[in-house]
Amino acid sequence: MNQDKSSEHISFAIDLTVEEARRRAEVVAALGPDWDPVAVLEGEEQASALLYSGLDAEQQRTYDMLVSAGVLPGEGPGRAASH
Repeated sequence: MNQDKSSEHISFAIDLTVEEARRRAEVVAALGPDWDPVAVLEGEEQASALLYSGLDAEQQRTYDMLVSAGVLPGEGPGRAASH
């Protein structure tokens, strides 16, 4: 009575390429024709600069420690954190 259960499973695959392309097209359409990615990135950089401006000495040391640990992005291009 020891039956091989593996023969009861059916293998199948689903290709989501078309669905992903449709989803991305809908996102871009929802952003609208006035969406300016360069302006958005510039605004984010300005906001980040403002957020970390005017730090006192202790806050600056903490900020520098977090940047060197890769928790916060540093200055310059590619500001994404490394972790």
